[in-house]
Amino acid sequence: MTQFAADRYLSTRGDDTPTDFAGALLRGMAPDGGLYMPGRWPTLPADVARPGRTYGQIATDVLVPYLGDALPPAALERSLAKLVAGFDDPAVTPLVQLSDDLWMLELWHGPTAAFKDLAMQLAAALSEEALAASGERLTLVTATSGDTGAAAVNAFADKANIRLIVLHPLDRVSPVQRRQMTTVPADNVLNLAVEGDFDDCQRLVKGLLAEESLRDGARFSSVNSINWARLAGQIPYYVSAVMQLRAVGEDRAPHFVVPTGNFGDAFAGVAAQKSGLPVAGFTAAVNRNDALARAINDGLYERRPAVETASVSMDVQAPSNFERLIFEASGRDAVATRALFETFAAEGRVEIPAVILSAVRAQVAAVSVDEATTRAEIADAWEAYGRVVCPHTAVALSAARRLESQDAPVVALSTAHAAKFGGDVSSVLGFDPEPCPVIRDLGDRPERLTVVEGTPEAVLAAVKGFMAG
Repeated sequence: MTQFAADRYLSTRGDDTPTDFAGALLRGMAPDGGLYMPGRWPTLPADVARPGRTYGQIATDVLVPYLGDALPPAALERSLAKLVAGFDDPAVTPLVQLSDDLWMLELWHGPTAAFKDLAMQLAAALSEEALAASGERLTLVTATSGDTGAAAVNAFADKANIRLIVLHPLDRVSPVQRRQMTTVPADNVLNLAVEGDFDDCQRLVKGLLAEESLRDGARFSSVNSINWARLAGQIPYYVSAVMQLRAVGEDRAPHFVVPTGNFGDAFAGVAAQKSGLPVAGFTAAVNRNDALARAINDGLYERRPAVETASVSMDVQAPSNFERLIFEASGRDAVATRALFETFAAEGRVEIPAVILSAVRAQVAAVSVDEATTRAEIADAWEAYGRVVCPHTAVALSAARRLESQDAPVVALSTAHAAKFGGDVSSVLGFDPEPCPVIRDLGDRPERLTVVEGTPEAVLAAVKGFMAG
């Protein structure tokens, strides 16, 4: 496969037509159905995690090599300024110590109280910059298990020359997540409640992205974490975590535990490590929807119907970014990657070749946490640390506490404010989490959504009707 610089992108499935950052951002998915990857991993500056640096300074150093000359010179600076201004903590992603070797990285201080804000706000600002430079229009589509949709609606509502279509599984997101999507009165947003689960929504989005008729006269892309810009926007907080550890005298490389559904959050950490960030290891923590854990631990990638859990944003059985991990683990073998994921798409299961599986395991471990353990961890976090945590964070903490005995600080990612899942948390603790302002401000505003069958025909018809209007 052709080798490019970090700011030239290729597909995990073999299309190596040179694509710059703006092209990858505005298209989302490669023409051959693969995911865009940088031509090579850049090297982080030696002082990128030096104590005392701001989040904006870190993010600039991380992201400049990926953008190259694709956008106007000040575009990234303006975009990062907008991002940081939307967070209520000066650290943006503060690191909290729970015990001697256990830490929690809080990623939910943004405008929708979930980690998705970090990448989504940046993607929105960069999209505006790219469209202003090109004069084009853009239609975006995304599947969500809750937080992605809320963050996307907040970021893209009322943006000039941008339309947003959000697919969420009907009755399978939390009430707060749903209302964050459906109470925003923006005429450029279409909310579709799909009769099915998140994997159905994700499959339907990929079908829409392959529908060339939707690209007539405008760009058509996705803001799921299949979009490289979304994933790149998550890399800086891993660097920030290392910087914050060093600021308190902790120089050992950390082990990150990532609660994950679509694996984009975890792969952003892998990207940071590939670029030179000192990391002791990664553990992907999943809930009962354990396709990722079974793939890594057993070597069989097999799709099963998603089951509902309290950690609803992780109710995923076909994580899109697993393809990026396989691509890297295979030595960037696009032929092998294409064959594996085409087999999975056709048959719903595929054996991972032993050589690739070994490389995957060397990069990421995986554990599955059941519902009873998740509830117990919510209770333990309150009792032991005085912290009220969401179910997703509880999944990460459960996995992280199994690692406390190793000779490395363990950093669990806290991905959402507990009040977004108040019913699940209060059923364990006996009291409601204190709502943050962005949740309190939802009030009783009316909702706007369209219920559709989970079929390509029904969704395509709804999308075409919206775009025509």
